[in-house]
Amino acid sequence: MRKLILSLLGILLIAGSFFASQAIISSNQRERPKPKKVIKTVFVDTVQNGTVPIEISAQGNLVAQRRLELFTEVQGVLKSGSKLFKPGQAYRKGQTLLSLDASEFYASVQSQKSALYNQITAIMPDLRLDYPEAYDKWQKYLTSFDIDKTTPPLPAFSSEREGYFITGRNIQATYFNVKNLEQRLSKFRITAPFTGILTEALVTEGTLVRAGQKVGEYIDTSTYELEVAISKTYADLLKVGNEVTLSTTDTNTKYVGKVTRVNGNIDQASQTINAYIEVKGDGLREGVYLEALLTAKEEKDAISIPRGLLQPNDQLFTVRDSILEVIDVKPVYFSEKQVVVKGVPEGTRIVSRPVPGAYVGMLVKVYQAKETSQEASK
Repeated sequence: MRKLILSLLGILLIAGSFFASQAIISSNQRERPKPKKVIKTVFVDTVQNGTVPIEISAQGNLVAQRRLELFTEVQGVLKSGSKLFKPGQAYRKGQTLLSLDASEFYASVQSQKSALYNQITAIMPDLRLDYPEAYDKWQKYLTSFDIDKTTPPLPAFSSEREGYFITGRNIQATYFNVKNLEQRLSKFRITAPFTGILTEALVTEGTLVRAGQKVGEYIDTSTYELEVAISKTYADLLKVGNEVTLSTTDTNTKYVGKVTRVNGNIDQASQTINAYIEVKGDGLREGVYLEALLTAKEEKDAISIPRGLLQPNDQLFTVRDSILEVIDVKPVYFSEKQVVVKGVPEGTRIVSRPVPGAYVGMLVKVYQAKETSQEASK
């Protein structure tokens, strides 16, 4: 009897513990709160189709439009001049860039001039007797002959016999020999063909310069040129005379250039065509890195939007009755940050800023500038 009572008590204790634990568990259960419906605010723009200029971006380094590599055609020692032959030295048009010592060669030229003068003097008695009609002009030529000046042209022949006589005395050959030496004498001095600056000097005063040796480089600092490579797609759109906006990458200084030449060949490796832009302005230097925006053409009935708004499969998000929808568009040009698209109906409200997690049918709220101003006034 005692064992039976103990067994019943044990069963009752176990059953009580079970029901007590269930009660405790049920009392700790909390209902999960229902998530609140979040409506995202989006920024929109109303589409107004118009004419969008297609601008091609290109970069390059400036070079002087007129550049001279200075070479000597004669040999001599570099003489000192009024200006040092050093990089950075500026010259005006016609000023002497450099001059070589030509004293020895000058003496040989003077010797040949003297020989020509003596030859003409020797034939004067014969001219007086045999060709009296030609005597006066040859006498006048001798009178005007100055050995320290450039040799004047020989008088024209009055008759064929006179020409045979002068040629037979070797006067013409001596004259052209003198003119050849005078031309060579002028090459001992190099003058500036335009106003500019010396950018490189490879010799110094007292240096023996040999014929054919490069002595420096000289550039015109008034006009520069920018060579840019453009995709062959726009080869037919680039025209000589188009204005180009140029800007520096560090100071963002703006310049206006002009397309002066477009290469007729397309680079086979890069499939690009070279265009050359002329630019003038203060602060420009050779080697300056510039970015150019070339207006290739104008696209009608189009809009320009940030590239981040264009969705896969060439679609755009639009808002209609607070619901996100997509429309198909036709991209016509991609730049670094923008894309020009066509096919957007006039007056369509498109999303103007990317919306994270956006999907078709999403409920949204259009941002209103008035709401912000009212909240600020409160």
